[in-house]
Amino acid sequence: ISPHHHPTPLYNNTYMMSTTEDYMTQEENWDRDLLLDPAWEKQQRKTFTAWCNSHLRKAGTQIENIEEDFRNGLKLMLLLEVISGERLPKPDKGKMRFHKIANVNKALDYISSKGVKLVSIGAEEIVDGNLKMTLGMIWTIILRFAIQDISVEETSAKEGLLLWCQRKTAPYRNVNVQNFHISWKDGLALCALIHRHRPDLIDYSKLRKDDPIGNLNTAFEVAEKYLDIPKMLDAEDIVNTPKPDEKAIMTYVSCFYHAFAGAEQAETAANRICKVLAVNQENERLMEEYEKLASELLEWIRRTIPWLENRVAEQTMRAMQQKLEDFRDYRRIHKPPRVQEKCQLEINFNTLQTKLRLSNRPAFMPSEGKMVSDIANAWKGLEQVEKGYEEWLLTEIRRLERLDHLAEKFKQKCSLHESWTTGKEHLLSQKDYETASLMEIRALMRKHEAFESDLAAHQDRVEQIAAIAQELNELDYHDAASVNTRCQGICDQWDNLGTLTQKRRDALERVEKLWETIDQLYLEFAKRAAPFNNWMDGAMEDLQDMFIVHSIEEIQSLITAHDQYKATLPEADKERIAIMGIQNEITKIAQTYGIKLVGVNPYTVLSPQDITNKWEAVKQLVPHRDQMLQEEVTRQQANERLRRSFAAQANIIGPWIQTKMEEIGHVSVDITGSLEEQMNNLKQYEQNIINYKSNIDKLEGDHQLIQEALVFDNKHTNYTMEHVRVGWEQLLTTIARTINEVENQILTRDAKGISQEQLNEFRASFNHFDRKRNGMMDPDDFRACLISMGYDLGEVEFARIMTLVDPNNTGVVTFQAFIDFMTRETAETDTAEQVMASFKILASDKSYITVEELRRELPPEQAEYCICRMTKYAGPDASPGALDYISFSSALYGESDL
Repeated sequence: ISPHHHPTPLYNNTYMMSTTEDYMTQEENWDRDLLLDPAWEKQQRKTFTAWCNSHLRKAGTQIENIEEDFRNGLKLMLLLEVISGERLPKPDKGKMRFHKIANVNKALDYISSKGVKLVSIGAEEIVDGNLKMTLGMIWTIILRFAIQDISVEETSAKEGLLLWCQRKTAPYRNVNVQNFHISWKDGLALCALIHRHRPDLIDYSKLRKDDPIGNLNTAFEVAEKYLDIPKMLDAEDIVNTPKPDEKAIMTYVSCFYHAFAGAEQAETAANRICKVLAVNQENERLMEEYEKLASELLEWIRRTIPWLENRVAEQTMRAMQQKLEDFRDYRRIHKPPRVQEKCQLEINFNTLQTKLRLSNRPAFMPSEGKMVSDIANAWKGLEQVEKGYEEWLLTEIRRLERLDHLAEKFKQKCSLHESWTTGKEHLLSQKDYETASLMEIRALMRKHEAFESDLAAHQDRVEQIAAIAQELNELDYHDAASVNTRCQGICDQWDNLGTLTQKRRDALERVEKLWETIDQLYLEFAKRAAPFNNWMDGAMEDLQDMFIVHSIEEIQSLITAHDQYKATLPEADKERIAIMGIQNEITKIAQTYGIKLVGVNPYTVLSPQDITNKWEAVKQLVPHRDQMLQEEVTRQQANERLRRSFAAQANIIGPWIQTKMEEIGHVSVDITGSLEEQMNNLKQYEQNIINYKSNIDKLEGDHQLIQEALVFDNKHTNYTMEHVRVGWEQLLTTIARTINEVENQILTRDAKGISQEQLNEFRASFNHFDRKRNGMMDPDDFRACLISMGYDLGEVEFARIMTLVDPNNTGVVTFQAFIDFMTRETAETDTAEQVMASFKILASDKSYITVEELRRELPPEQAEYCICRMTKYAGPDASPGALDYISFSSALYGESDL
């Protein structure tokens, strides 16, 4: 650059030009021939000197006189090295004029190398101590190294600095920054800048517009003491100058920009780190909550399964009914909260995975054995064991009911038989025929024939007793031993009676030929009285016979049989009258022929009084039987009412549950309003379902009444309590999962910053290609969907996308996976690199950060979180207590282990 183009160079805007020519606007180009204003010169001399010293003191030196101290070029080169951080060529050490010119030229060459086009500034003028030229050169350096990089919203450097000042001082009264000269004369703009960033240093409310000297000095003193900005201006000079020098003002104001911009950068970095750490802390809390819930649920399943697997039957009806009651409590009280826990666990797991995915964190992998699939398998095992348990209980109760009935019947028939056989062996063993008269012998013979007839009639009862005993054994009756003992005793006795009967007959037949006469009437009485007496015995046994029925039809059948029996009573009464007529005939003959009847009828033990008494007993049993049958009719009618009541509710509740399931399915594919509105609708839907719970509870109550009445069938409905329970549990789980899907969509939308309209577009596209309307797309439909949205898909690219949306290779794409993919394509997320950059700012560009820096820059909770997890920094530039924020940032995003 030739220094001789302008022998008398003026200090004007030709001192420098940038490649972008953006440092000055046209209004600042004053006339080339206008000399520098003396007041401006004074302000520039002071300001530029202070600015140079603020940098030179870092190298342990300063200047006193700006036009003298730069003449040899040494401090000028040093200044450029300090502010640029780069090394300049080695200076010439000689003190001759040409040495000084060479050094100044090295400085000017360096300025030119930074894209600054110098005009009219020559090394000789600097060496000769030309003040205007020296000030022009320093202004060039200030513009290039202190102001050029200030740019706000694509503006020039000067406009950028002005825009920054306007924005920062906008809220303050009496401040209106329009330029870099008269806008700053009252000092309020400078005080506002300081107060905006450090309100603790100035009480702005006490400042007055009519005290410019005081305001300016306040700003200068505070900036020097607390912000390390040297005093570069004089308050009196600014106030007393009509238009202060804007280069001096710009130089001073740029120092505030650099002082505060770094603090804002650190604050932004700290906020970003806090946000990332908060996400991690919340995720860790959710993981711990999942592990705890999963452990408790698995432990409950582990404890419950052995109880349901125990199929050892109790021996008594009461004990088995208690087992059934315990099982009902389990289904009604203990299991429903666990169903809720299992559903909540799946929801928590899905929500956590969504949050991790949205915050760029690795997926959550639960502890060994606590995966969602492990819990599902354990639950499936529980329900498989549970499935047959109630059926087994009811079967056992029916078996015990049958056993109790048979045992009672056995005891009744045994008692009747034992009562009949009492003394029979003694009678058959008598040898009274050896001393009897002919009449007595014949009487004994007939009496024995009657006994044999009686014996044959009782054969059927003995067979019944043996059959009941055999059935009790086959049904595994708990007291089978005593039954078998009693049955064996009766059978042995029966065999003995048969043997004794045969022996007595043989004996009587031997002497039968001795009998010649017999009283026909006695004989006829005995013959007719015995079968009639047996008939009455049978009738009494039938009238007292126990019964068990399960329907109105069965009891009606018993009533019909009883009515048929009652229809035979008139015929029986005729037989009784006929038999009593024989006795009357005997008495009449005895009276007629003066026969004295001694003793009783020799041919039978039955007296006329016996027949009369037993007949009266039979007549009394008939209304008693009528009453029992009528009571059973009433009970069966009550059972039928229970059946119809249960069926009426079940036939409403069953279809209601099915309808609600279908409606929920429609909700998940219909787009209506915002996600929040959908959420509100679903919550209201869920509340309606919860409010319906009272209907289920009432049905449970009726179901319990039915089972307590031992009613096991219901032809009025196809819905069992089990159907309703399973449907109800599925309905609760489905609505909860649907709500969770919308919650996850809200999480996705908010975390990714996508709009409701975008989400609705995604939903509309998904629904259009969800051909089967089942909330999933086949791969072919998914490809068509992507093409419709503008994707240019090759086979390789589509295969890559499928691994993202269907990592488990299920062959379908869910709506959540589709949303995640679309938001990943359209939204930005934090990255490990961004977090590292933020920590680097807090650490003042070091490769490590200290405990003190973390506690100073971050809130206490986040600071301690980092201190606990960061490893020691091991680099060569490490200092005591240095922490490694780089590995920590990588670990946040799953790139290594914390």
